[in-house]
Amino acid sequence: MSDRLKGKVAIITGGVAGIGLGIAECYVREGAKVVMTANHNVDGGHAAVAKFGDDVSLFVQQDVASEADWKKVIDATIEKFGKLDILVNNAGVGGMGAAIEDLDLAEWQSVIDVNLTANFLGEKAAINAMKKTNDAKGSIINVSSVAGLVGLPMAPAYSASKGGSRLLTHATALNLAQRGIDIRVNSVHPGWIDTAIIPDVAREQIIKTIPVGHLGKPKDIGEVCVYLGSDESEFANGAEFTVDGGQRA
Repeated sequence: MSDRLKGKVAIITGGVAGIGLGIAECYVREGAKVVMTANHNVDGGHAAVAKFGDDVSLFVQQDVASEADWKKVIDATIEKFGKLDILVNNAGVGGMGAAIEDLDLAEWQSVIDVNLTANFLGEKAAINAMKKTNDAKGSIINVSSVAGLVGLPMAPAYSASKGGSRLLTHATALNLAQRGIDIRVNSVHPGWIDTAIIPDVAREQIIKTIPVGHLGKPKDIGEVCVYLGSDESEFANGAEFTVDGGQRA
């Protein structure tokens, strides 16, 4: 397949490694121009642009929890590509695995900032940009988690942040639709995906919990995000797309 996203411009946060890079690869294949961001993995950002070509891609270093950095990313996107069609709020952190009574407030706040507050800031910035540059049309995709559907016992901050992202998606989708604004908002809920976040010592144990018998690939999330970014999904709004190999079945 090709050209499903032809002519579209997308911002993908955390877009230079793991799931984010998988999404970017699918988007470029389908004809989109992509702006990828990361806070720490600057080398990965430059490598991704070298791979895709600077005619269709751009890297901007970004702290997703900073409103000023969101302005910087939006400005760079419009300066290079002229508009914004799609935002993929993908950047996230797992935090420390701990019982809630042992969780430090600063650690809790850092997870909430990156996984939830950043989604709010991204939605706000993207909606304003789509209003100004794209006739108030577009698609926002919040990459949540299966932990946004069911709690992980040793990840209270992560579960709360991803559950918050899920309901932020619902609320924003309804708010825009009820005002007649043609910007759709949906969430994607990955299960266990084969990225560097999974410790080698836990891989086999994790795989045993997955009904299909293997880890997902970043591309598996990318393909769902292609659909949600494309005009094919024009009636999908405020919905949840679970991609977990059957764990939640």
